[in-house]
Amino acid sequence: MAKIMNQRLAWAITGSGHYLRDTLALLATLENVDVYLSKAAAEIIKQYGFQAQLEATGHKIYQDKTASSVPVGLFYEGAYHTLIISPATSNTIAKMAYGFSDSLVTNLYAQAGKTRVPSIIFACDTAPVSDLPFIESEAPRENIVQIYPRKIDLDNVEKLASFEYTTIAESFSCLCEAVSMRLAEVHL
Repeated sequence: MAKIMNQRLAWAITGSGHYLRDTLALLATLENVDVYLSKAAAEIIKQYGFQAQLEATGHKIYQDKTASSVPVGLFYEGAYHTLIISPATSNTIAKMAYGFSDSLVTNLYAQAGKTRVPSIIFACDTAPVSDLPFIESEAPRENIVQIYPRKIDLDNVEKLASFEYTTIAESFSCLCEAVSMRLAEVHL
């Protein structure tokens, strides 16, 4: 039990603006989080003007700058109780669904699974939760765009949902609920 109390939350962000603002706001409410940025996430956060918001969270930030994804070794040291990936691009989802671990974020997911650390993933491309056939997503400069998820993207999310120690959040509110439940579980 003492081990879990000293463990942190690992949070990976990929290169999507979909619910990025909300993700950073949620991160600001959490403690003991290490934030991992894919190369694209580092670019997108700056493009959207969210760098100051990310830094204001006070969390340690790791960026994808090494070929071997050195920081994933923290999973072997038992540093984390949970991995969150939000937002997760369709590219990242596809790679994880087919076992690729060729980037920092996909390596985090692979190592979390190999060390039996639960992962919660909020995919950008999920089925619309409204009667509309699209998802509204924020683009740079606060523009709202309509996104129509492709069947292959939905299929990859479904495939990933069948993996051990993996929870798929189908909406941002589901992500918030899953994170809250997991933190309550860890702190019992």
